[in-house]
Amino acid sequence: MPFEPINPPQFPTPIAPYSAGARAGNTVYVSGVLALGEGGAVLHVGDAAGQTRHILEVIKTTLEAAGARLEDVAMNHIFLKDFADYPVFNQVYAEYFPGAKPARYCIKVDLVKPDCLVEIASVAHIG
Repeated sequence: MPFEPINPPQFPTPIAPYSAGARAGNTVYVSGVLALGEGGAVLHVGDAAGQTRHILEVIKTTLEAAGARLEDVAMNHIFLKDFADYPVFNQVYAEYFPGAKPARYCIKVDLVKPDCLVEIASVAHIG
């Protein structure tokens, strides 16, 4: 089955060769999202809550461009630079997923840019 790349026009150019998301049938895959602005500049440096909020807004916009909503997310892949940020991350995350909670995992990793504290990739199912 062919897939449709999803690249909302308001997003900055990706820092690597990938699409913001892809829709295959009723499934939407959102690439790993970092809190990046134009030219790959890291946003909300030192602020895990600000980065998490920015990332979830980007995921929301990508899903909407593919015909999905945050409520359609079935799985989130979460990467944190430091588990000390886990409580504040969860506080913001809970605001975006107040109802049924998607499956998820969270691992500690080094991220692509040293000032990035959070990365999230999502999978949503429409219908």
